[in-house]
Amino acid sequence: MDNTSTCKPWLLFVLCIFFSALSVHSLPVWADENLDDILSGFDESARITDIKTDKKLPQWVEIFGSLTMGTSWNFAQKSPDPGEPDYRGISMARTTAALGADFNFNPWQARISGHGFYDAAWHYNDRDLYTNRFLNSMEHEFEFDEFYISGSLSNHLDIKIGRQVVVWGKADNVRVTDVLNPMDNRTLGMVDIKYRRLPVTMGKLDYYSGSWNLSTILIQEVRFDKNPIFNSEFYPGTLPGPKEKTPASFSHNIRQYGIALNGIFSGWDISFYRARIYDRRAHATTYNNMTILEHNRVSMTGMTGNIAWGNLLFKGEGAFWQGLEFGAAPGRDFNRIDLMAGLEYTGFSETMVSLEVVNRHMNNFDHRLTLAPDFARKNILQTVLMMTKDFANDTVQLKILCSIFGPRGDGGAFERAQLEYNLSDHTTLTLGFALYHTGDLPAFTTIGRNDRIFFEYKFAF
Repeated sequence: MDNTSTCKPWLLFVLCIFFSALSVHSLPVWADENLDDILSGFDESARITDIKTDKKLPQWVEIFGSLTMGTSWNFAQKSPDPGEPDYRGISMARTTAALGADFNFNPWQARISGHGFYDAAWHYNDRDLYTNRFLNSMEHEFEFDEFYISGSLSNHLDIKIGRQVVVWGKADNVRVTDVLNPMDNRTLGMVDIKYRRLPVTMGKLDYYSGSWNLSTILIQEVRFDKNPIFNSEFYPGTLPGPKEKTPASFSHNIRQYGIALNGIFSGWDISFYRARIYDRRAHATTYNNMTILEHNRVSMTGMTGNIAWGNLLFKGEGAFWQGLEFGAAPGRDFNRIDLMAGLEYTGFSETMVSLEVVNRHMNNFDHRLTLAPDFARKNILQTVLMMTKDFANDTVQLKILCSIFGPRGDGGAFERAQLEYNLSDHTTLTLGFALYHTGDLPAFTTIGRNDRIFFEYKFAF
């Protein structure tokens, strides 16, 4: 293991607690007295972005979008061996444009949105050292995102059909019952979960009665996580993996569905879930003496709840997975229990501190699974501590997040700290850094030198 990235969890928690205390006791005073003067040079650009133009669109349509320019700089990478990609210096120089429209024909609504980006970092690096698959994933992208129509069939019945995001569960920084939408994991730890969900085509029918809501979902699109691929500094290996087999979308053989029962009451809420979906995690299998990765159907039964008590919010989630398959134990199914406990505190001025702990336990564990190609664990413990602090009249937010895998961080870890400043209602600047720690979980085996600083300018309308 790289001793420069050895994870000491107590140091990570001390870091988070230190910055939390600093923000609670010191930052508000500093921000209120000095921040406006320090950032006064941006006033002119803020006034420019606040210029209003007359809308000439009909009232039933609203256009929205954003233009984002972001860059990051890797400062801990070593000089590469001859013929290997160089991950030092600029690792992102990306311009992203997003555009969408909402249509309102009461009682029906519709949305269409999409985004595209181009990353110039690979223009400055030696492109010949990167595969076409890598460049197609990381240098440019264009996708339709949400594309749906929704409305009310009666006073108690709503329907929504199309590409959409459906969030299950109560946790903010871990996933237990939130299983319907895949995630963008290409750059681990750089953004929050809520910005990484990928829309999926599904039909959703909601029935409301008093404090209860019954939701039934039919999922027609097969879409999996966007994971780091070969040539990426986040890819856990030195060789490309086997080819991945993806079931065809919109087929009569898809058979993916979800059912949710939600109850919202005074001071607390509870939800029950059932899902039959394709496993996001692929497993290795052999066909005609060729190894490929495939996804089998799995079942999840879950339950979540929140209880509010003064400035405290208690969270809980549990999920029971059935039908998990692994390459090292062909022909055998495994079950797993995921349990999450969380606590959120808002008693400090303009400050929120949250702690979420989840353990994923494999029943009847087979030690063959610890070997290639699975590298599975009987128990995977993850602890996430997050603090956000708003100051300077809510125009500046400090966020610190620490995520640790394993009881002592032996699985790996990362931390992210960022400062976000709203120049105006439309324009935001973000500056921060991310630190990574090598561990024995597959995703963290080669991650320790990916430390970076990042900057982002975003104009939204």
